[in-house]
Amino acid sequence: MIDATTIHQCADPGLKPAIVERFIRTVGSPDPLAVTVRTGNRVILVTPPKTPDDAVELVRHYVGQAMVRVGVTQYPAGLGITDVSALKPDVVDACANIRMGTALFGKVYRIVTKWYGAQVDEACGDAIDAWKTGYFEGKYVFDEPDPG
Repeated sequence: MIDATTIHQCADPGLKPAIVERFIRTVGSPDPLAVTVRTGNRVILVTPPKTPDDAVELVRHYVGQAMVRVGVTQYPAGLGITDVSALKPDVVDACANIRMGTALFGKVYRIVTKWYGAQVDEACGDAIDAWKTGYFEGKYVFDEPDPG
């Protein structure tokens, strides 16, 4: 899916490459233009974008109305953005998406490992589940402070 060189160049250096590989293999997409739109438990079928501009336009259309995930890491688009015009095209650039996605996943992973008290094997799986749902132990992880 994503080679070791790309992971080394683009991923958050605070995460071990094996964790990044597992994260991307489990939740990621091989297509940097991939856009997934969900509302509740339903997936909204969208026409796959053919260009980065098409992908960004599609994301902008649905952000604020549905949960939109984008790119290699299926990054939660619109996170921290109040105006969709502020959404940058780098969200569909493979390296930038990996950088943003692994930085945010790193925070989620640290939240989960802090809860466990150590880096146990279960923490990675629980962090991946929290990435998918946005929640861990009843809290919206993307808004939680980074435990550092």
